[in-house]
Amino acid sequence: MGKLDGRVVLITGAARGQGEQEARLFAAEGAKVVIADVLDDQGEELAKEVGALYVHLDVGEESDWQSAVAAVKHAYGRIDGLVNNAGILRFNELVSTPLAEFQQVLQVNQVGVFLGIKTVAPEIEAAGGGTIVNTASYAGLTGMAWVGAYTATKHAIVGLTRVAALELAAKKIRVNAVCPGAIDTAMSNPAQLDPAANAEEAAQALDELYRKLVPLGRIGRPEEVARLALFLSSEDSSYITGQPFVIDGGWLAGVSVV
Repeated sequence: MGKLDGRVVLITGAARGQGEQEARLFAAEGAKVVIADVLDDQGEELAKEVGALYVHLDVGEESDWQSAVAAVKHAYGRIDGLVNNAGILRFNELVSTPLAEFQQVLQVNQVGVFLGIKTVAPEIEAAGGGTIVNTASYAGLTGMAWVGAYTATKHAIVGLTRVAALELAAKKIRVNAVCPGAIDTAMSNPAQLDPAANAEEAAQALDELYRKLVPLGRIGRPEEVARLALFLSSEDSSYITGQPFVIDGGWLAGVSVV
């Protein structure tokens, strides 16, 4: 038996990266997975491969959330779980960040999570309870230069997670957050999006970089984050809610002097 047998779980930003690996793992563990993204071709292809449902979803648009939920209910009749995975990253010095750029990051990362909780939590309650997993970040628990907008939204997600956990506990909904450090996805490794680039070589170069920064000596893998999201979506974490879970190879532990 799978850890998610029979459950209906919607995963945002699931066409590639962490979301893709979560979709693959959740499907392998018996869930009826809903892949939600704006990357329609990739999302539909993945859905066919793993036997999932694909829905178009711009997480910053409330009407898209309402349409996605309606499609899921039409297909499966209910929703038992949500993984708010979608997110974007922009590099810029804080005082040089255009307002439009800051608001773009906020709309996807922070408003997207808010709308996901707001729209899907009532459906999870109607199904008898379930789980919400929000993707925050290592940068949601500490500062990081040159990613001010991203860091601000990820701190906000940790706060939203705690508030939602308090408000939804009586409705049998557990809410937790994953806080990844550097993970080998297109966000950290843009070479994955360049057909002419060697993504494997780029990943090795990132490992060399993070060997100096991270105690475990390498960049993380999206499959590792997926396993944490599975834990928080399954009965293995039945007495856990309102918590941020760091998965960063020890990066947040402190500064090494050797």
